[in-house]
Amino acid sequence: MFKKKITVCILLVFIISYVLSFNAAVSNQSIEVDNVYRKKVYPIGRVVGLKLYTNGVLVVGMSEVEDEYGNTIETYENTGIKEGDMIKSVNGKTINNVEELINEVNKSNGDDISIKYERNKEEIYTLIKPIKTNRGDYMLGLWVRDAAAGIGTMTFYDESSSKFAALGHGIDDIDTGNLLNISNGEIVTGKIVSIVKGKEKNPGEIRGTIDEGETIGNVENNTNLGVYGKVTNYNYINSVKLEEVDVAGRNQIQIGKAKIYCQLSNEGIDEYEIEIKKIYRNNSQNNKSMLIKVTDEKLINLTGGIIPGMSGTPIIQNEKIVGAITNVLLNDPTQGYAIFADMMF
Repeated sequence: MFKKKITVCILLVFIISYVLSFNAAVSNQSIEVDNVYRKKVYPIGRVVGLKLYTNGVLVVGMSEVEDEYGNTIETYENTGIKEGDMIKSVNGKTINNVEELINEVNKSNGDDISIKYERNKEEIYTLIKPIKTNRGDYMLGLWVRDAAAGIGTMTFYDESSSKFAALGHGIDDIDTGNLLNISNGEIVTGKIVSIVKGKEKNPGEIRGTIDEGETIGNVENNTNLGVYGKVTNYNYINSVKLEEVDVAGRNQIQIGKAKIYCQLSNEGIDEYEIEIKKIYRNNSQNNKSMLIKVTDEKLINLTGGIIPGMSGTPIIQNEKIVGAITNVLLNDPTQGYAIFADMMF
């Protein structure tokens, strides 16, 4: 009986300690969230270029190979390799780019090679036999890519960490449609070439070039909620950053008028009016946090509303950054979606 009482007492002490620890954890979490809402960042709103390099070599297609005797062979048959797979190594050697893959395949002399590839974060091994062509080189019948590039809009800059946020959505591979798994990348200055006005079922676009772009910083993460990295060119960022503002928590956002800072010419950015029509406060899964509508006639005359290239455009309400544009509605280019700023932060 005495032993049982001791056990109960010990258990009771443990429960009390656990409850106190849990309350402390909740309290700390609340403080952290509150600090996010009071965080200040610099809105940017500039069109930028993004150069992304894959974490391995991405398989984007397959084709038959004609050997030195004129026979067509599907070398990839029964290997399990599919479009969207990422080749990580050949015969134990890490593959970082297409050139390294070609070199390893040509060194095989037609012998089977061991390939490690990744699919849905699972590593898989297979054997594949390179085929000698009538040119004397060896091929696998796989179309591959190790990089991607495009333009978008930088949303904000956090001076305390030197970090930036852009786009509000991830960059997908153009062939596979999958989120590009990157090892690193660059963010560079972009130059606007032309504006294609959006229409119903034809979203238009900002056409630009990044060929002579000046490096702004390094890309570290390509996610479904945006592209993120670190600024290294402080002279550039200090020349384009707008007045520092608070990051709004989603509970501080209101239905009604707001404004965006958007670049549509090489002269700089302009301010335009929009309306926040709906707020999905419980959404933390994707970048469709708010339904917005462009109400500024000047912007509608220029672009028709929201067009590709404007993704990442910062939204300001009550002198706080509340989010960024992410998507356009195909049946009405004046309307689209935006992501909460607290999610991007």
